[in-house]
Amino acid sequence: MKFSEMKYERVTLDSIREEAKGIIKRLANEGSYLEAKEAFLAFDKLNSRVFTQETIAYIRHSIDTRDEFYDGEIQYWDGAVPEIQEIAQQFTKELLKSKHREDFEKEYGKLLFINAEMELKTFSTEVIPELQEENSLITEYDKLLASAQIEFEGKKLTLSQLTPYKQSVKDSVREEAWKAEGAFYNENREKLDELYDKLVKVRDKIAKKLGYQNFVELGYYRMQRNSYTKEDIERFRKGVIKYIVPVASEIKKKQAESNNSNYPMTFADDALIFRSGNAKPKGTPETILAAGKKMYDEMSKETAEFIDFMYENELLDVLSKAGKSGGGYCTSIPEYKSPFIFANFNGTSGDVEVITHEAGHAFAAYLARNIVPIDNQSPTLEACEVHSMSMEMFARKWAKEFFGDDTEKYLYGHLAAAITFIPYGAMVDHFQHIMYENPELTPEERHKVWSELESVYRPWISLGELPFYKDGRGWQRQMHIYQVPFYYIDYCLAQTVALEFWALMQTNYEEAWEKYISFVKKGGTETFSELISSAGMGSPFEGSTLREVSDAARGYLDEVDV
Repeated sequence: MKFSEMKYERVTLDSIREEAKGIIKRLANEGSYLEAKEAFLAFDKLNSRVFTQETIAYIRHSIDTRDEFYDGEIQYWDGAVPEIQEIAQQFTKELLKSKHREDFEKEYGKLLFINAEMELKTFSTEVIPELQEENSLITEYDKLLASAQIEFEGKKLTLSQLTPYKQSVKDSVREEAWKAEGAFYNENREKLDELYDKLVKVRDKIAKKLGYQNFVELGYYRMQRNSYTKEDIERFRKGVIKYIVPVASEIKKKQAESNNSNYPMTFADDALIFRSGNAKPKGTPETILAAGKKMYDEMSKETAEFIDFMYENELLDVLSKAGKSGGGYCTSIPEYKSPFIFANFNGTSGDVEVITHEAGHAFAAYLARNIVPIDNQSPTLEACEVHSMSMEMFARKWAKEFFGDDTEKYLYGHLAAAITFIPYGAMVDHFQHIMYENPELTPEERHKVWSELESVYRPWISLGELPFYKDGRGWQRQMHIYQVPFYYIDYCLAQTVALEFWALMQTNYEEAWEKYISFVKKGGTETFSELISSAGMGSPFEGSTLREVSDAARGYLDEVDV
């Protein structure tokens, strides 16, 4: 079914409570396993219906944050979701004490129960008001960024639409675009400081009400870190500094030298990979979408079926426009067994990455759409990012379809960005740990921490004199920091695995694809560590893996004359 034809109808809390009450009673009845299973599947169906309606509202609100109807619906869901969590917790508690647990584990896997036990640690009725406040603050931040109408060269541009100017080959245009973006954030700096301060404090309050020392432990439970620890993440970040930062610095020194830029570089100079201009996709958005269709038709029978489904059902909204929420994402609409891709095309190579990265998420969701229950369809987020970041690597084989004469530029820039991104992502994670371990920091102290971390993780960057950026405020444009604490390290772990797939592709593309499909088809039935191991890939927590991928990338990039 086309997305425009999908019916939206608010599911009321009263109706959810009433239906769930009956299901929970049936589950608690201690009858046969068949009866318990029927109750389990009935709750899964209710969960699917509720999530479907919430997701449709969220997508339509993202497409136009000015739409009053869906703005009202998002306000409803911001308040309703914590109440729904309470209902779900009642069901989970009953499921965990079921005498049929062994039968459930045999049919649906033990991980379902491991995650359920973790979920119980993230919620109690006492924190519902704080959860509602947290949701409202996130929505307010999102709307603030979506409201941007930046005056530039006689036009009013969104943050996404400004991006091509921030990569302009003309130094003056590029510099002014970065200044214009910085000016927007600077004009809203008090609100940005206020929103984050409130988010940190309300999350800290939730954590302490639930019995935790601070939000970090709760944040890990929320992210379902079910196969590694905070100490593993710390070891990974140290490995990034030891193995990835030196290679990334070499890449950036080469860039600065080639472009006659000072080193360390300003943000504006860092954005220009090639003096002659960064790789740009050829043609219109329609051309890019057509090239994506051709690529997936040729990649495999699974991808061909998937892309037909996406395009025929109009499950993409990718054009940037006023009032549209920033960024990009992929989500799923379970009742319709449909992934959905949201993005903001802006004429840069990022447009192609929508057709590769976000479509990687969508492809995984499509393959897992029939797994029951829906909680088993999606793994934890770092594994989801393996789906998307690895798809970017497989898509390099078709780069010419998108970039024409700029293909070699794209291939170099894409791999270089894969390496240089990892230190940035690790820095975002390190920053968040400090913030939630020290919730009383002032805004100025937070900016100072960010500035200090920049020198450790990105020594090639000079904060310079750009408004907003020079004060160590650059972290405020990273939406994940406000919206989903501790998510960002997932991209780094996934990028490491994606680079492993890339390295294998250099010698055996078919073997790499077979391992990738094996990884993706399991959905959320295994932990991240189990998925990596069963696919025969090295763990990103091992220094040897970081060393191997950095050496492989260095060998490839050193051969390119920028």
